[in-house]
Formats: sequence, structure tokens, C-alpha cells
Amino acid sequence: MRTFQNMLDQVIFTVGNYSLKVHMVAMVLLIIIGTGILLWIVKKALFRKTDVNDHERGNIHAVYQIIRYVVWIGAFGLALETIGVKVTLLLAGSAALLVGIGLGLQQTFNDIISGFILLTERSIKIGDVLEVDGNVVKIQTIGLRTSKGLNTDDISIIIPNSLITTSKVINWSHQNDKTRFRIDVGVAYGSDVDQVIRILEDCALAHPDVYDRELAEGRLMGFGSSSLDFQLLFFSKNIFRIGSVKSDIRRIIVRKFSEHDITIAFPQLDVHMKSEGTAASKGKS
Repeated sequence: MRTFQNMLDQVIFTVGNYSLKVHMVAMVLLIIIGTGILLWIVKKALFRKTDVNDHERGNIHAVYQIIRYVVWIGAFGLALETIGVKVTLLLAGSAALLVGIGLGLQQTFNDIISGFILLTERSIKIGDVLEVDGNVVKIQTIGLRTSKGLNTDDISIIIPNSLITTSKVINWSHQNDKTRFRIDVGVAYGSDVDQVIRILEDCALAHPDVYDRELAEGRLMGFGSSSLDFQLLFFSKNIFRIGSVKSDIRRIIVRKFSEHDITIAFPQLDVHMKSEGTAASKGKS
């Protein structure tokens, strides 16, 4: 026992009046291992339910991330105290240095603060479909500095958290799991308006990803210079792949219009030509 105690008191190295001993390193390792085990238990406790939906899972993940960061910060401070570094004195003595570091890493700190805002405010959760800086992405993880999303081309995009909190972001799945979308189409003048509206609604109902089919609606929106302008409105839960859904519905519209001899309009311009000879003869008469 005495030998074991002597081994723990063994000095690894000495700098001035400070000595790093074996038992200090052992305590730091125990703190790291204990912190990892504690977080594993917390994660298992939070995610023990398997019947939660994506929104609830996103909320649980946000809570876990906050707990994780707080616990690791506390463990880091405790580890410093264990090896004899006074955290309060360290912060007070390096105030000027921290100011300089803060100025140099201003954007990084901005991203970190934005990460805490996202995790605590929970306006954006795992699985949400966002339109950020012109890109449509499905959020996969929300980190302390950056968030990771998957775009419609299945490419991972790393998004700085400050971009989400400081710019205009459209959250397609914030309120409901379904969203209303629009398809615009113009047909030639002389077409049967009621027939066009009926065909547009039938085209929406023909697609399996259209949700709540009673709400599918065709509208006459206006009288264009070359066309009667219609709009098809429909709801869908397939928010992330809505581009593919719209493409399918447009193909159905083209086929249905062709079957019923309805012409999709295109810009037209009538030009009236007047010859100089005709104008001169009219002037003499």
C-alpha cells in the first residue's frame, strides 16, 4: 500500500515551484472517463423512448447538446483545478489576452453564441427543412459552432450558426409537417376555363405525395398578354423532395392538356407590315 502511495506521489516533472504528480494525471483521466460515462447515461435516459417523432427527437437532441457542453466545461475546469491550476486566477490574469483572442476570433464566438441560441430557443430542430442563403437543406445536426444539413442533391452542407440566426431563414416544417405549394401555367385564350381548372385539380390528385386532396385547388389568376394564367395549389408532406413532386405533376398536366386539346400558351407578338407603295398611293388619293 505504501509502495502504491509512493507511486501516486511520484513527480513527473517540475517547473519552478510547480510539480505535476502521477495522482494528478490519474485524477484527470478519471474525470474524463467519468464525464464520458455520465453523458452516456444521460443520452440513454433522454433517448430511451423509441416512439417519438422527428420534432420531439430534435427537441431531445437540443437538450442533450446543452447538457453535454455544460458538463464538459465543468469537467475541464475541474481537471485544471486538479492539476493545481486556479481557474479564477487564470481568467483574471489573462483578461487582456482573452480580449485580444476575442477580437481575432470574433466570428467564431459569434457562431458559438448563435449555436447556444439555436439549442436553447429551439426554433430550428433536427429534421427541419430550411431555405438558407438560397439553398434548401434538411438539418442533420446542430453543433456549437456549425450545423450540418443535407441539400436536395444529397450533398452535406456545413452552415455557420450565425448565418441561421442573423439572416432570413424559411423553415418549411416549423408549424406543420405539410406545406402548400404552387404550380403556375398559362393556356391559350379561348380555352374552357372550368375545364382547365378541373384538369389541374385532377392532375394534383393523381400524385400520391399530394396531402389532403380536398384542399387541392385550381385558380384563374389573371389575363396575361399571351395567355390565361392559372395556378394549381396543393399540400404535400414531401417538403424536402418537392421539386421532384412538382416535376411529376407538370408532366401529368402536359399529358392531360394534350388529351383535351388545351394549348399551353407561349409569348406571341403580332406585327403589321405597311408597304411604302401602299402608303404613297393612299396619300395621292
